[in-house]
Amino acid sequence: MKKSAITPPTRLTYRDAGVDIDAGDQLVENIKPFARRTLRPGVMAGIGGFGALFRVPRGYKEPVLVSGTDGVGTKLKLAFELKRHDTVGIDLVAMSVNDILTLGAEPLFFLDYYACGKLDVKSATQVVKGIAAGCEQAGCALIGGETAEMPGMYPAGEYDLAGFAVGVVEKSRIIDGKSIRPGDVILGLASNGAHSNGYSLIRKIISSRKVNLSARLNGKALKDLILAPTRIYVKPVLALMKKVPLKGLAHITGGGLVENIPRMLSSGLCARIDGRAWPMPPLFDWLQRQGNVADSEMHRVFNCGIGMVIVVAARDAARAQTLLARAGERVWRIGEVSRRARGQAQTVVA
Repeated sequence: MKKSAITPPTRLTYRDAGVDIDAGDQLVENIKPFARRTLRPGVMAGIGGFGALFRVPRGYKEPVLVSGTDGVGTKLKLAFELKRHDTVGIDLVAMSVNDILTLGAEPLFFLDYYACGKLDVKSATQVVKGIAAGCEQAGCALIGGETAEMPGMYPAGEYDLAGFAVGVVEKSRIIDGKSIRPGDVILGLASNGAHSNGYSLIRKIISSRKVNLSARLNGKALKDLILAPTRIYVKPVLALMKKVPLKGLAHITGGGLVENIPRMLSSGLCARIDGRAWPMPPLFDWLQRQGNVADSEMHRVFNCGIGMVIVVAARDAARAQTLLARAGERVWRIGEVSRRARGQAQTVVA
């Protein structure tokens, strides 16, 4: 009896499994010029190796490293829908560098993590180009990162982002809120819009009201207002710190004014905010009307036009406002610190 030949199984590759190593290599080559523009003194080895090296800057007596990590959240869903990938990288950087800034830290370097089901080199390049732009705004180096192609983990055309910032501050100059006293003044710096918070509610309003994102609001397309990148406050605030003693800083992210300001206050203090002290940006008025959102919910979900809060002594308030305005910031005196009554919330917006 004749033996039948055994057909060998089809030869498989990693690309057959959904991972394109060549595409990953091409992305690394594409982003190198953007990363090079962010280099600063201290970078010893950056993108391309197994790890990045950074030397702690000279001149510190007791340098303390400050780290932060965050993502962009469901704002990405709108970026996918609108095929706009060039600014979400700025959002990614902003969320971490603004956070570590609140401790008085100067951001030194940043790393990103980009995860997708199938790597689209063109859109990924746009994302990382935005990350590099954010790093330039913050004065920190894009020193490394990771691109993970994981077939079956994400829908086609979608990806996720995470970022990690490391900064440094002199131990004696850490801003921790411990010097804040009743009578201190609260300054608010303007936001660019919703930044990267509250987008689950924004998307709910858009879908339930069948909003046309190409429609115009105050002369601008809604999609441009909604996807405006998070403002990065690093350079003007670091410059201010050299001339005016800052007692406290709060980055107004998820939780809005009412939940972020208490993070810099001792339990016996209250921040009294005058909600009429600054103009509500048209985007927030529109969101409130479209969603019939209560004032209390607006203050808890969105920044409502204030992206960073600074506490200074009353005698320093006018000088701080002047210096910030010269640096290009829109800034308002939005309230003051008082003693907290029993049972009173730590932030009161009236």
